[in-house]
Amino acid sequence: MSELGDDTTVVRSAEGWSATMNPRWNVGSAPHGGYLLALGARAMLQAGERADPLTVTAHFVKPPEPGPVTVATEVVRAGRRYTTVAAALRQGAAERVRLLGALGELGGQRGPTRVAAAPPPIPAPEDCVTLGGSSAPEVAGRFDFRFPEDSPWVVRAGAPSHGEPLEVTGWIRLADGSDPSTLALLVFSDAFPPTVLSMRHVGWVPTIELTVHVRAKPAPGWVLGTFRTRFLIDGLMEEDGELWGQDGRLLAHTRQLAVVLER
Repeated sequence: MSELGDDTTVVRSAEGWSATMNPRWNVGSAPHGGYLLALGARAMLQAGERADPLTVTAHFVKPPEPGPVTVATEVVRAGRRYTTVAAALRQGAAERVRLLGALGELGGQRGPTRVAAAPPPIPAPEDCVTLGGSSAPEVAGRFDFRFPEDSPWVVRAGAPSHGEPLEVTGWIRLADGSDPSTLALLVFSDAFPPTVLSMRHVGWVPTIELTVHVRAKPAPGWVLGTFRTRFLIDGLMEEDGELWGQDGRLLAHTRQLAVVLER
């Protein structure tokens, strides 16, 4: 079992499902948003008796704390191809995260296909570099990142000029060496440094809402992530992302709305 598998284990309980959130997935004092998404989705998959998340949306109501958590699930509709499940992560009487997802089985679908995009051209993982520094949050230790040498995250370049998107692109895999899963894609969707961190005076960037559409099961190896922000208005930013396999397949695309807090 991988770290992610261990730390998203859910067990049937009187409240629905019970789990324990490991602090090694923390950002500061609170669990990482992608980790919360994966933990909630695992309970939803077991409740809906499905293999893969196809789309999951999470609204982060109140930051949880590491430790015990319950996940209440409701099967809204069980269809032939898809099952819709709602879930709520709670600690005590407080709801922390509300989720809604459509679940199914990836790999067996057949239908029209047209892809009008491609992964961005960056060097292979072995030709990229890692990030250094001791200021990274605890959760950064759960991932292995590789960025191009000319990436703003390596050379610490300033933010693009006004009117240009804020972007971050690089490779990611789980630090324990385990193969990625569709649950890992949910975590990867929120794992990269926020695009706005290249701007001056930006501090905390808490997520309000995160949606991930999973399009394919990942193959073993690295996943390429690319994220872009075009709209930062009155302290609210959108971040659109894509996750690609090394074979060029689109694995997932994401969107989140977050608050940008100044230092």
